[in-house]
Formats: sequence, C-alpha cells, structure tokens
Amino acid sequence: MKKFSTATLVFAFATAFGSLAAPAAQAAASTCAFLPNAPDQHTVVKGDTLWDISGKFLVHPWCWPQVWDMNREEIRNPHWIYPGQIVYFDRVAGRLRLGQPTGGANGGRLSPQVRVAGTGKDAVTSIPSSAIEAFLTQPLIIEEDELKGTPHIVAAQEGHVNLGKGEKAYVAGDLKDGTSFQAFRPGTALKDPVTKQVIGYEAAYLGTLKLQRAGKTPDEAHSFIVVDSKQEMGVGDRLLPVPPTPIMNYVPHPPEQPVDARIVSIYGGVDNAGQNQVVTINRGSKDGIDIGTVLQLAHFGQTVVDKGAEKTGWFGGKPTVKLPDEQYGTLFMFRIFKNISYGLIMQVTDTVNVGDYARSPE
Repeated sequence: MKKFSTATLVFAFATAFGSLAAPAAQAAASTCAFLPNAPDQHTVVKGDTLWDISGKFLVHPWCWPQVWDMNREEIRNPHWIYPGQIVYFDRVAGRLRLGQPTGGANGGRLSPQVRVAGTGKDAVTSIPSSAIEAFLTQPLIIEEDELKGTPHIVAAQEGHVNLGKGEKAYVAGDLKDGTSFQAFRPGTALKDPVTKQVIGYEAAYLGTLKLQRAGKTPDEAHSFIVVDSKQEMGVGDRLLPVPPTPIMNYVPHPPEQPVDARIVSIYGGVDNAGQNQVVTINRGSKDGIDIGTVLQLAHFGQTVVDKGAEKTGWFGGKPTVKLPDEQYGTLFMFRIFKNISYGLIMQVTDTVNVGDYARSPE
C-alpha cells in the first residue's frame, strides 16, 4: 500500500485523483458540490466518520475522496485523522484540509498539518463500523454449489439434541487444515424482484466452533467445541472456515459501469427500513459491484390517469402518465457476492421498501 506523505499536505487534484481516471470517476468529480451554507471548519470528535464530516460540507458526502486531495490507494485505510483535529474548508481551492489552531489562546488562524499514518486505534472510520460489523464475518449468502463437500455436524454431545456454547459437536468432512469454523443453516431463498428466479440463499448464522481433536482416520469424526452460539446447532448444520478479519475502512465511489438494481430483501425480514439498516440488492460482483460502491435509492414512479386530458382512442379513455422515479437516499455497498450484495442505508428522506431501485448516482 502506498504510504502517506509526511512532507506535504496538499497534492494537485489532477495528480492525486489520477488513479481514479475511469470515466465514471471523472463524471462523479464534476458533481461534487459544496453546500452553500458549509461551515468554515469542523473539530473532529469521537464517533465522527469521514462520511459524517464530509456531509457537513458536501451535497453528496460520498464525494469525500475527491475533496481531500487523495488518491484511492491513500484513502483505502485512512488512519490519518483523529478526534481533536480540525477540518477546515479551503474555499479558494475548493478542498477540505486538515489543520490545527495557532496564534494564541483564542485559536487564531489554522495552519496546515501534515498527514501522518497513526496506529489507527482511535482513527476516524469511513462509515459507522458498528452498523455492519456483524455482517462482515458471517456467511450471509450461500450459493447452491457452495454447500457441496463442506464439513457438517453428524452428532451432538451424548444426550443432547441441540448444541450450545461450550458443548461438543462431532463433525464429518474434509477440514482442509482449518481449525476455526462457522456453523450455518441454509435459510430463505432470495428471488430477483424482476426475473423471479432464485439468486441465492440467505444463511442463518448459528455460531463458531473450534477444532478440539481431528479424526485419525478418514471415517472418524472430528471433535469440535462450540465457542459461541447465536442459535442452537444440530445434526446436519454445515461448517465454513472463519474468514479473515475484514478491513473496516472503505473508499466510497460510483460504480465503474451503469447499475440498475432492485432491493431484494431487508435484513431481519421486515417490510421497510431506514437509516443504518442493511438491505440486499439483486446485483453482485458479476455486475461490477465492489466494496464501497455507492448507489442512489429511488421509489418507482406510478402510472396515473391524466384526468385533465381529452379522451382519446377507440373507447374514448383518458391517457396515462408515468410519474418520475423519486430519489430519496444513498446506499453504501459493503459485502459483495456473485449475484447479491449487502448495502448500508446511509441517509434517506423516506422509508426503503423491497422492490425499490438502487442505481448509479446521477
């Protein structure tokens, strides 16, 4: 990864953003406008995110990578801004800068401050990590062929039907040298709202297990201990290796190709959602969605009868008019599968419903 500069604060925009020279990124750059009532500065406090901070200055908060004079490599893990620091609006250059007060007890002017890579422990994150932590390490979407050959529970501890924390499970199958696994149970079939075809299965996450003793022969079961349990496990439940710890900071960006997706489901099985809730869309990696993709949410415009128009046609009926699709929010994609992706609702002015549109930002 490219290191942060410790010698200079500002890069020329054309140079700093050169790594995002794709047409989609160039088009997005022209739409990054500052709010007419943007403040002169903001003091960073614990709990702030880069999205929150940028939302105080920008019409579209997801544009923050473009106004910090940083390229995508530099902001992929932005451990360079901490509580107590000051973000100020350079109105002449149209950029956000990081500075510190100088000039006496009353603050005075702001002086530039170099970017320094810190430990990251208290650094400001891109988006609210607490809202998606549980979704990053659990196998949410299971492809049909992903179940083939996976280890599975064949028996519970003697006298037990279901398994909870601290109990022993016996597992059959090839562990492929793994020692830590997650248990899941294939659950709800997710259908594309447009084609009505099943595009995946939302898995029920049950908990994690740790290998206690591997089987000595191919026909001997492995012994596992349940480390934690979200739901009771039982015979037939499947195991997948615990994935690596995810990176918690993401770079928001428009998709590199046009995306016209629909909301498939709202996590938890409810009918509508609001800010900081998680939804799935019917597009994934094969459609160009990647981590950090930002989409606009919109309600479908209904078709209404134009009662004020003259009657037309053979039967003298009134013509119909389609109302425009109404944009009402932003969706931040954070976990991607082949046909389905999970997104965090960042900001909305209306409720999110299954079947709503999620499209490339205009």
